Amino acid sequence: MYVSVEHPVFNGLSLDQILELFVEATARGSLSGTGISYVFFDEIQYLRDWELHLKALVDTNPHVRAAASGSSAAALRLKSMESGAGRFSDMMLPPLTFQEFLMLLDKERLLQEPTEGDQGIWPAVDIEALNEEFIHYLNFGGYPEVVLSEVIQRAPEQFIRADIIEKVLLRDLPSLYGIQDIPELNSLFTTLAYNTANEISLDELSKQSGVAKNTIKRYIGYLEAAFLVRVVHRVDRAGKRFERQNFFKIYLTNPSIRAALFAPVAEGDDSMGSLVETAVFAQWFHSDVQLHYARWHNGEVDIVNLGQSLRPQWAVEAKWSDRIVEHPEELVSLTGFCAANGLSAATVTTKTRVETQPYRGVTIEYRPASTYCYTVGRNLVAHWLDRKGAKVLK
Repeated sequence: MYVSVEHPVFNGLSLDQILELFVEATARGSLSGTGISYVFFDEIQYLRDWELHLKALVDTNPHVRAAASGSSAAALRLKSMESGAGRFSDMMLPPLTFQEFLMLLDKERLLQEPTEGDQGIWPAVDIEALNEEFIHYLNFGGYPEVVLSEVIQRAPEQFIRADIIEKVLLRDLPSLYGIQDIPELNSLFTTLAYNTANEISLDELSKQSGVAKNTIKRYIGYLEAAFLVRVVHRVDRAGKRFERQNFFKIYLTNPSIRAALFAPVAEGDDSMGSLVETAVFAQWFHSDVQLHYARWHNGEVDIVNLGQSLRPQWAVEAKWSDRIVEHPEELVSLTGFCAANGLSAATVTTKTRVETQPYRGVTIEYRPASTYCYTVGRNLVAHWLDRKGAKVLK
């Protein structure tokens, strides 16, 4: 059984009553003698006290397996933790990876399986065509409903803004956390979205917005709980974390949110660099990997993975340009960071170029951002399947 709980016809009904209607409509008589039955309640946050209803349903119907989903991650997680401990299993479903985006559009043929010389990165068959799809992904590729609907694609900003952003900012978060000044929250989110991938500080945000730092900190926590943004913290040149996190970066969990709020991006826009970096981070949000960025007085590295040892394991510089291949001297911060932390290689994303070159004792692997994002997304899904004991599809 599948039911969208937000539909007006189910207003005022409990989950048990909806289940009874299903039994009656299918002339089953009961569910007890039919083996395991699966029920799916979508947008369940629109049912008052849904967690109590669901808890009672699974307790009284041991033969029923229930899946409850909703677009408000903060609402589901909060109620699940309060009342569903020991009974509910939570699963976060992030926005689409670039690999999933291509799979839904049946365009994975734009890449081919890597050979030994590709360093594990899936190479493009036609990099220009792949980059065209990558830009589409940046603009409206985070949500399946947008990807699969030509009608919505004509105005994706209306769907994303009305059905996702405004629903969360104007309704879910205020009701959950008692936020009174909704325009203030909306203004902060708009500022963060525009500056995705840029380093910020609470002091700077407070001065710009006139909002107290403690209030901004709470709002950012709410936006993270709603899975609209992700905070990434800084390490120094030696890969050590700061005791006081005065500076940090905030990334949209999905680059298409920025296009919905402002305007779609084109290949040569100034904002492409920030959105490509956001897209790279968005692929990694599907994993438990804790990423940082490195920043010191005269240098920066975009992406650093510390690993369980809390020592840098690898580093990536996210760019949308081919000129960097001819000017490796501009990577002095990256090579300096690698040398200081014993890293022999690093990855730099480009627009189209594929090269492997040594520079200052570090092997620099230049790979297009589109193929890098595809590979990360594909590998993370394969790793998840492998951990679950399922067959890994190559």
